[in-house]
Amino acid sequence: MNPPYSGFWSRVGAALIDSVILAIPTQPLLLWAYGTEYWTSDKFIHGPVDFLLSWVLPAVYLVGMWHVYQATLGKKVLKQIVVDSETLKPATLGQLIGRYLGYIPSVMCLGLGILWVAFDKKKQGWHDKLAGTVVIENRA
Repeated sequence: MNPPYSGFWSRVGAALIDSVILAIPTQPLLLWAYGTEYWTSDKFIHGPVDFLLSWVLPAVYLVGMWHVYQATLGKKVLKQIVVDSETLKPATLGQLIGRYLGYIPSVMCLGLGILWVAFDKKKQGWHDKLAGTVVIENRA
């Protein structure tokens, strides 16, 4: 019997919740550090504060939450957990780091790696396939 894989829209909902959670502290700090130019400039990275808040903090939040709780706050709200795709046990820290890094090709290829969740039988995005993880409903 297959586990209850979390579907595309449910996972999008979790990602939106996490985006809001990350934006609440970071956006005012970025405004304080760089002013309104932050949103109008075409710079990729504005400086060390931007790098820490826009790149390091999300990585630490996501990987840390997956490692400690098997879920981010968004996934917890929607009762989802990230597990090893073969054993359905907690994923290793290495898998979770790989999963995070797997978002890069998943998004960079026109988002097809994320959209893949909608069509895959295990509801895996490319980042899940690369890391050997799945997202399942946590009915506990």
